[in-house]
Amino acid sequence: MVGIILQDNENIDRALKRFKKKYERSGVLKEFKKRTFFTKPSIEKRMTRIKAQRRAAKENRMK
Repeated sequence: MVGIILQDNENIDRALKRFKKKYERSGVLKEFKKRTFFTKPSIEKRMTRIKAQRRAAKENRMK
């Protein structure tokens, strides 16, 4: 479970911003979306292959 401890005299907007950042980094929403929809194993393999190709192309552009 994601949570933050409020510091003394901390602005609520700043605390909310810290919470949102921590929530995104934890991957809770990403995991929820992944578990909500079923994807066939063949489609998952295809998507991982496409992601690897994009990552390799990005690395080549950076060099």
